[in-house]
Amino acid sequence: MKVVILGAGQGKRLLPLTQDIPKALLDIGGRQLVARQIDAFAACGIKEFVVITGYGAPLMDAALEALAQELSVEIRTVFNPFYTVADNLASCWMARHEMGSDFVQVNGDNVFKADMVERILAAPPAPVTVAINHKDQYDNDDMKVMLDGERLTEIGKTLPLEAVDAEAIGIYVFRGEGAEVYRGVLDQAMHEPSGLKQWFPSAVGTTAKLTDVKVCAIDGHEWCEVDFPVDLQAARQMVASW
Repeated sequence: MKVVILGAGQGKRLLPLTQDIPKALLDIGGRQLVARQIDAFAACGIKEFVVITGYGAPLMDAALEALAQELSVEIRTVFNPFYTVADNLASCWMARHEMGSDFVQVNGDNVFKADMVERILAAPPAPVTVAINHKDQYDNDDMKVMLDGERLTEIGKTLPLEAVDAEAIGIYVFRGEGAEVYRGVLDQAMHEPSGLKQWFPSAVGTTAKLTDVKVCAIDGHEWCEVDFPVDLQAARQMVASW
């Protein structure tokens, strides 16, 4: 199992904090955000990481090289030169050669601990497993999902609120056939003119039409998505208790 981290973005909604560094290198309680992610997976025994870089790539390369030495793990980078003009489906497509075996794909702005990773990896094996969270209300920025039992049927930010069952938190596990199908969907999407302007969950939704995409609820685990300055403050307060 390897981990693919989407870390190409600047994090413009966090400006001016991300003027000189990418979002993934923001300090979260004395530890860079991407370091906290790799810490959590490494604590579960995973030793192989691929980080997709873009904005501030030289800074990312230096930080990741130091982190690899510190944790005795392997970290490779894939540079996405189109990060200013493309959404993150293109980043996933750039790393498709790293998706030939089982892997976990992670949004580069999530803060979580090893116990949540353990919960997701311990879910019943499926071609694709999507980590989800249940809330009383969902907003426009949530990556919403529709379910049929434990099977994901639809995913997207614009799903009708009355039909939403949960939110995807940004961690996806691909195994066997699931990885193969997902790679094919990414490649097909990037052959379309609209491919540059798509988010990768649209590829997950297409994958759900072709193979089983199951879900794993992480309700009760502490985690945070860092999109806005208020999220950064919340993340720092959260990790202070860890």
